[in-house]
Amino acid sequence: MDKQNRYVALITGATGGLGTAMCRKLYNDGYRVVGNYNNAEKAKKWIEQQKAEGYEFEMFQCDVSDYDAVGKMIANIEKEIGAVDVLVNNAGITRDGQFRKMTKENWDLVLKTNLYSVFNCSRHVINQMVERNYGRIINISSVNAQRGQFGQANYAAAKAGMHGFTKTLAMEVARKGVTVNTISPGYIGTDMVMAVAEEVRDKIVAEIPIGRLGGTEEIAHLVSFLASKQASFITGANYAINGGQHVA
Repeated sequence: MDKQNRYVALITGATGGLGTAMCRKLYNDGYRVVGNYNNAEKAKKWIEQQKAEGYEFEMFQCDVSDYDAVGKMIANIEKEIGAVDVLVNNAGITRDGQFRKMTKENWDLVLKTNLYSVFNCSRHVINQMVERNYGRIINISSVNAQRGQFGQANYAAAKAGMHGFTKTLAMEVARKGVTVNTISPGYIGTDMVMAVAEEVRDKIVAEIPIGRLGGTEEIAHLVSFLASKQASFITGANYAINGGQHVA
C-alpha cells in the first residue's frame, strides 16, 4: 500500500520506551506513523537509531500541554501527511513527592502534561474523525490510576482522569465510527524502570503475581489491537495490563 492510502497513526511521547515500541509495532502493521516529541536533542539521537534499524517515522516537535501548539502541529500533520486516523495519547511525566510537600508547580506540570494533553490532542482530531466516520483514540494511563500510589497524588489524579474522559467521549462518538479506550500498564521494563536500584526493582517485581516486569512490546501489541478495524465494537473500555498486580 502506498503512503497516500495508509492510515495515519500519531503517537505522543514517541521517543520513550513505550512510545518506541508503539511506533515500531504500528509501522510494522502498515500505518504511516507520526511521532511527537518535545526534547529535540533526545529525538535527534532516537531518530538516527530508528533509521539505522529500518524504521522511518514522520516526526513533529510540540509541547502537547500547550493547546494552541497542538493545534498547529495537527494542522501541519494534516497538510503534510494527512488526517490522523489513530491517536495514541502516550506523553507523560512524573514529579513524585508526598502531597503535603507537593508544590503547585509540580501538580500543574503533571496535570498539564499527562491529562490536559489528552484533551488538547483529542480535541484537535475528533471532528475530522467524526466527519470521516472512522477513528481510534487510545489513552495510556497507569495501574496507579486504579489503585493509587504513595507520593503520586498528581500522577494518579491525571491518569485516573483519563478514565472518565475516555468513557464520556466514547459515548459521544460511538455512532460515528470512532472508538475511545484506555490502557493501564503496570510496571514495564522501560529504561526508566531499569535504572531504578536493583533492590528496589526486586521489591516491585515481588508484588507482581506473574513474577516479572511487563515488556514494552506487550503494551504495543494491545495498542495495535485496539487501533485495528477488528476492535470496532470495543469502546469506553479500560484494559489493565499489569501482570495481576491490581485486579479490579
